Amino acid sequence: MRLQNRLKQLKSEKKAILAANFYNFETLSGILHAASNMKQPIILQLSESSIRYMGLHIAAAMAKAAIKEFGVEAWLHLDHGNSLEIVQRCLDAGFDSVMIDASEKPFDENVTITRKVVEIAAHYKASVEAELGFVAKLGQMQDRQQFTQPDDAEKFLKYTHVDSLAIAIGSSHGFYKQAPKLDIPLLKEINSAISAPLVLHGSSGIPDDMLREAIANGICKINLATETKNTFMLALKERLKFTNEIDLRVVFPDATQAVVDLIENKLEIIHKV
Repeated sequence: MRLQNRLKQLKSEKKAILAANFYNFETLSGILHAASNMKQPIILQLSESSIRYMGLHIAAAMAKAAIKEFGVEAWLHLDHGNSLEIVQRCLDAGFDSVMIDASEKPFDENVTITRKVVEIAAHYKASVEAELGFVAKLGQMQDRQQFTQPDDAEKFLKYTHVDSLAIAIGSSHGFYKQAPKLDIPLLKEINSAISAPLVLHGSSGIPDDMLREAIANGICKINLATETKNTFMLALKERLKFTNEIDLRVVFPDATQAVVDLIENKLEIIHKV
């Protein structure tokens, strides 16, 4: 099933799917181990920085091979693509879905860029995600005045026909300096205004009950990134405290297992709505 069709199905059922970023073989295998153990579908995400680190074709081939090996229903998605060039490269590399993030540009420019990506992706039958409103990135301040507005979302969908829309309702990328609070009433309004499945970025650190409430009110895709790499690194650092082992094949498995445990927990939260 194409991702855009699965997202529509999830919206109609008031359910969600986890979209997890991977950074190397260990985090990739940890995510897929968890999805396999839980018998749940999952979206594998690559950011531009991860693509630069691993190489586009190596990362894509590794993901596709791992999906086949684990026998999991999964899709490969570009997270926060910033240009038509990276979108095109990812589609040519066989990505199932791409995100174009022109959210920091004026509304009309965001529409123009996003519409072009939708046109390009149609030739590949790929799903397109865009972002409207401002979801604070690492080190930036979250401003309620920059939250997504229902009327804007309705116009944006009408002009672009994106398959899914990432919205700003109080989440942020990276870790939170204070407890996050999602604007659920605003989410309800946006969900009533548009038919497109809604995406929540910045789920790392959001309380479980708040995630479930967001799903019950229209969020269909939950992005997880920061918590995954942090979990991996904390476990690896802890392992290295007690060994002089130089073989990464010996010290990495504990960190990989920590990722398995994290993703299994997130999947359980998401699918208990």
